[in-house]
Amino acid sequence: MTSSATIYHNPRCNTSRTALKLIEEAGVTPRVIRYLESPPTEDELRTLLTDAGLEPRQAIRTRESVYKELELADADADTLIAAMIQHPILIERPIVVTDKGTVLARPADRVRTVL
Repeated sequence: MTSSATIYHNPRCNTSRTALKLIEEAGVTPRVIRYLESPPTEDELRTLLTDAGLEPRQAIRTRESVYKELELADADADTLIAAMIQHPILIERPIVVTDKGTVLARPADRVRTVL
């Protein structure tokens, strides 16, 4: 079992709340980053995505209105990253980091792979 965890969390998101609960039930008190209030830097976001084995397109919320407004459907990776930094609502959640790895916990049960 891991001894520490960080969750990039949106408390309004059911999946994010469920992942947080699973972490806590595993006996870990995570560092909770409310990424809408404290978004990652570009370097931090790039590291999170790389560590999780994700391309920016796999970690962007395509159903958000700003995604359509910015016409990101055909955007390249750098443009997606820039949009995610400028508009953190576009970052898919929750992202969980432990000493065992980094995972986009969708569905929430995926968090178990790094606990």
